[in-house]
Amino acid sequence: MKTNLITPEGYRQLQQEHDHLWFEKRPEITKIVNWAASLGDRSENADYTFNKRLLRQIDRRVRFLRKRMPELKVVEYSPEQEGKVFFGAWVEVESEEGEVRAFRIVGPDEIYERNDYISIDAPMARALLSKQVDDEITVTTPHGRRLWYINQIEYRRNTEQ
Repeated sequence: MKTNLITPEGYRQLQQEHDHLWFEKRPEITKIVNWAASLGDRSENADYTFNKRLLRQIDRRVRFLRKRMPELKVVEYSPEQEGKVFFGAWVEVESEEGEVRAFRIVGPDEIYERNDYISIDAPMARALLSKQVDDEITVTTPHGRRLWYINQIEYRRNTEQ
């Protein structure tokens, strides 16, 4: 089950994606489909077939966004979060072996195409919640248990991240 939390930036991105698909991309593809359909035989019309498939993909994504977005709870930054790891935090951790990783803890709808974001549902994020700098955490992974130390916690506010 996915967590229904999202950052304000993540929600804005989903809204922009919806608006782009619905108000720009879909009308453009609909025109192409109508033009291709007017040519007659659709069975061997590559323009028609390809764009009809693209239109179905757009419609599927728009339906998903329209269903998902009302379920999401936008989590704003709060000063009480400072000094501890909570949703929306940028965290730097270091393993016993010296491997350093830095990432932001976000909702599962925000992690795609980002190497520096992890889902609040990930074992690492769950282990980090409410912890502070210099705390150590143990994360169970498919490769066994690993010990990590928290080097830094940061909240970046009112900027595109």
